[in-house]
Amino acid sequence: MACCGDTPTLETLAAVTILREALPEVKIRVINVVDLMKLEPATEHPHGLTDADYDALFTKDKPIIFAFHGYHTLIHELTYTRANRNIHVYGYKEEGTITTPFDMRVQNEIDRFHLVKSAVQNLPQLGNRGAYLIQKMNDKLVEHKQYIHEYGIDMPEIRDWKWNA
Repeated sequence: MACCGDTPTLETLAAVTILREALPEVKIRVINVVDLMKLEPATEHPHGLTDADYDALFTKDKPIIFAFHGYHTLIHELTYTRANRNIHVYGYKEEGTITTPFDMRVQNEIDRFHLVKSAVQNLPQLGNRGAYLIQKMNDKLVEHKQYIHEYGIDMPEIRDWKWNA
């Protein structure tokens, strides 16, 4: 799981919390990218990582779920020449209207529930346990929509969520 930006980082950490509770045997690495130019090869930008350093962080073959505060195409462009092509970027999709802060994340699919679903979908070895968690996340998305429709604010579990390492 990788992220860049304050809101995507919060949602990534929340997604990792859900994944670790539901699937404790799955190893998850979180990488918070502060300088996007680190994604570029060292030969292309002075801040860029060497291929070896990049692969040590992101691996050569594991799925990467990347939540980003901007357009997803930028991350794809910055990582285009890297060995690991198994990157799934979730970013700004120009979706949203006057709604709650969390609902804006849901509409752009950078919320914790969509990130969990993406992670599970990229781990087919989970089988039925994965399918169950995807359904649970779909149910949470429905619950979220019903709650904001009725109350006009985000659910308490979203508003009050705190990282608990």
